[in-house]
Amino acid sequence: MFGEFLNIIFRSIKLDKSLYSENRNFGEASIYFAGLIMILDGIAGAVAANTVIKTAIAMSGLTAIITWFIWSLFIFVIGVKLFPDKQTTKVPFKKVLTAVGFAHAPGLLRFFAITPDLMIPIIFLTQFWIFAALIISTKQILNLKSNLKSFGIVFLSFLIIAFLSISFVMSRMNALPINHI
Repeated sequence: MFGEFLNIIFRSIKLDKSLYSENRNFGEASIYFAGLIMILDGIAGAVAANTVIKTAIAMSGLTAIITWFIWSLFIFVIGVKLFPDKQTTKVPFKKVLTAVGFAHAPGLLRFFAITPDLMIPIIFLTQFWIFAALIISTKQILNLKSNLKSFGIVFLSFLIIAFLSISFVMSRMNALPINHI
């Protein structure tokens, strides 16, 4: 069981597209593996950030789970419901959820950001690596023919998440332009 989990992590880090097209990787335990990857990814991000500023590690794990569901939801809605290909209409949400979790495995490398000098480059590198893994996983699980369409689905999801995140933070700071009307 642990060997299978490590295999999924290594294949995701290697950007192995066959990880997402083999049905055996989407079995009963896969959703738990994906969830564990997301929690560890959140903790790794907190550990990296702790080299500069104190962050709550438990809160980072919870935030990673919420982010996992949000990423998966947007990729599912955009890729399956709004802009489907012929084959994508039958893709279950659980498969998208699992693939998004697997695609975050490169974020585990953030555990190596043990000094402030390494934090920014490692977080920057792993974020692009995760983005690449999300593009590959989206193309494979939605059976897309075009890398550009896969990129578009992931990028549009990212833009929506970034907009919502910035709006949320600004609303907490009372800095939204609409607050002053």
